[in-house]
Amino acid sequence: MTVKLSKSEKKVEYDKKLCRLLDEYSQVLIAAADNVGSNQLQNIRKGLRGDSIVLMGKNTMIRRCIKVHAQKTGNKECLNLLPLLVGNVGLIFTKGDLKEVREEVAKYKVGAPARVGLVAPIDVVVPPGNTGLDPSQTSFFQVLNIPTKINKGTVEIVTPVELIKKGDKVGSSEAALLAKLGIRPFSYGLVIQSVYDNGSVFSPEVLDLTEDDLIEKFAAGVSMVTSLSLALSYPTVAAAPHMFINAYKNVLAVAIATEYTFPQAKKLKEFLEDPSKFAVLAPVAAAEAAATPAAAAKEEEKKEEPAEESDDDLGFSLFD
Repeated sequence: MTVKLSKSEKKVEYDKKLCRLLDEYSQVLIAAADNVGSNQLQNIRKGLRGDSIVLMGKNTMIRRCIKVHAQKTGNKECLNLLPLLVGNVGLIFTKGDLKEVREEVAKYKVGAPARVGLVAPIDVVVPPGNTGLDPSQTSFFQVLNIPTKINKGTVEIVTPVELIKKGDKVGSSEAALLAKLGIRPFSYGLVIQSVYDNGSVFSPEVLDLTEDDLIEKFAAGVSMVTSLSLALSYPTVAAAPHMFINAYKNVLAVAIATEYTFPQAKKLKEFLEDPSKFAVLAPVAAAEAAATPAAAAKEEEKKEEPAEESDDDLGFSLFD
């Protein structure tokens, strides 16, 4: 026989479960659960079973449990969850890949009819075409200013009509019309609002970033640091190569303008004194007798080789 727990005993058990999850899991997804039914939530739990646990409860109880747990264990990082507990939300504790867990949660969305008074999460557009309704139902369309015509004894919508805009409340006429047309315009499920990972809280959009995106953002940051360092003449690791190259060019310029010389400058002075030596660096015209693309490719390789060797000898690029 199952013993029914009292309210106080249920709260104690809930507190123990939450504290245990906070100790075992370092990753938590905070999900909005508006308009999510119990059966749908049960399916989500089944889909995540293995490496994730969905925990629902009253926000006041969850806040109190987290505060007490932080005081007992000294884990102050979990307090970052408190500002996220607003509205009808649930916690998904997971040890799996955060992006994969979010994608799994998104699979369990179900269609829902437009109920009166509900705030529309998206725009609702009624498509053109035959509705299958008899002409006596035209009053619904007239109230909503939807152009129609009678075709073969049924009402046909002439043009697509934006029936409800995102953020507007669904009226009785709109709800009745959508119900008659059999349109279930909305879909509901757990929506990930925030991500908690080892004390850090960030937006779920961060999970969509790829390695290429990270490399691009890092390169842009390095470029900005380099530009700022060069403008301020402040040495940094990013700006150091450019500073050395600029200084090297200045030394070469001084050597060219004076009698002072060093090995790399000596080589450059020889080129300046005898301009004909630049011919070895100039591109060579492709042979007109090249019969195949392969021969032309080999000719291109031959054209590039002298230029590379000359650049290495000089220590810099003459065409920089």
